Amino acid sequence: MAITIGSTTFDQVFYDADVDALHLHRGDPSIAVDFDESPDGHALRFDVHGDLVGVTIVGAKRLIEADGEIKITLPEIVRLDPDTVAPALIGA
Repeated sequence: MAITIGSTTFDQVFYDADVDALHLHRGDPSIAVDFDESPDGHALRFDVHGDLVGVTIVGAKRLIEADGEIKITLPEIVRLDPDTVAPALIGA
């Protein structure tokens, strides 16, 4: 399964239902060398070139249920509709 946010496709998707956290990575997670938090409270990880390689969305199901989408400011704002993240959240 893959999830695309903006222009980045994350090919590693893991949902931790115990803490309602959706972890998205592009390639090997260990390539992240810089870390930041989006204004929305999501953890962002970048490689040595400044490219986004990982996102952790805490409260993913809660955000979908409350707002009908997940908003992430990357610096541009992208919105994930329920259909985009549902495959990762179903069955967890």
